[in-house]
Amino acid sequence: QVQLVESGGDLVQSGGSLRLSCVASGSRFSINSMGWYRQAPGKQRELVAVITSGGGTNYADSVKGRFTISRGNAKNTVFLQMNSLKPEDTAVYYCSANHLGYHYWGQGTQVTVSS
Repeated sequence: QVQLVESGGDLVQSGGSLRLSCVASGSRFSINSMGWYRQAPGKQRELVAVITSGGGTNYADSVKGRFTISRGNAKNTVFLQMNSLKPEDTAVYYCSANHLGYHYWGQGTQVTVSS
């Protein structure tokens, strides 16, 4: 069983930056892939970015060039650096992990971008 804990969500002005962090616990092994999803009010949860244990990344078109996903030196950590934030980035951001055939979610962290 893997537990994911996110942090870093906040209220920020348009054009600002935030860095989200996620720490995974409960596994002795390096988690294969970790990522970030987001869900805005009234919308479906959507992929933001994912990163594999080998460092391969994939981004939603809406965040390419503004967001950067990375893994920490402790392999079971993942970060999301968000720059040039826009009001449409407002959402609850969820950390996710795929590990040994299971998919895990964190509890979410709120990001609010004011115009």
